[in-house]
Formats: sequence, C-alpha cells, structure tokens
Amino acid sequence: MKDPSGAIVDMKGVDPGQYEIDLAECQQYADEVRIGKHIGTGAAAGAAVGAAAGAMSGRNKSGIGQAAGVGAVYGGTMAGVSSVGEHRHVLRECLRGRGYRVLN
Repeated sequence: MKDPSGAIVDMKGVDPGQYEIDLAECQQYADEVRIGKHIGTGAAAGAAVGAAAGAMSGRNKSGIGQAAGVGAVYGGTMAGVSSVGEHRHVLRECLRGRGYRVLN
C-alpha cells in the first residue's frame, strides 16, 4: 500500500485499520520537520553567500543584488529538497519502528 509520502508498505498480514492509525501518528512525527522554516533559513544563507561573492567579485550594487537573489533561490531550493527528504525518512523510520515492512 502506498501512502501520500511515497512510502510503500507490504500489507500482507497487516490490519488496515491499525495501519491507518499508525500512519497518521507517524505522519504527525514527520510533520515536525519544519520544511518552510528550513527553506527560509536556506534562502537567507544563500542570499548572504551570493551577496558576499558578488561583492568580492567587484560587482556594482545591482550585480551584488542579482548574486544575492540567485543565492537565495539556490539556498532555499536545496534546503527544501533536504527537508522533504528528512520528512520522508522520519515517516518511514517510524513505520519500520512499529513493525511494518517499508519496501522503499
């Protein structure tokens, strides 16, 4: 059975009602991964790095701003990808911890 997070669980011998309860509880744990917060932090860090790189390269103010913008997009994207992976990992480990065979 596949859940919305992408985990595929072998349902042989599993009580579907209990699985739904466990999945909901594991989803709550996974939701503690603050994806939006990580994206914001990554974007801010990327903007700072981009601005610093732009300044060190001798760019003018608009060039520094462009470098900061590129850094913000890159940093936010990478943090988002990492956070989504962490969310999925937490959910799958929770299900495994409850005795389910997670196939992926």
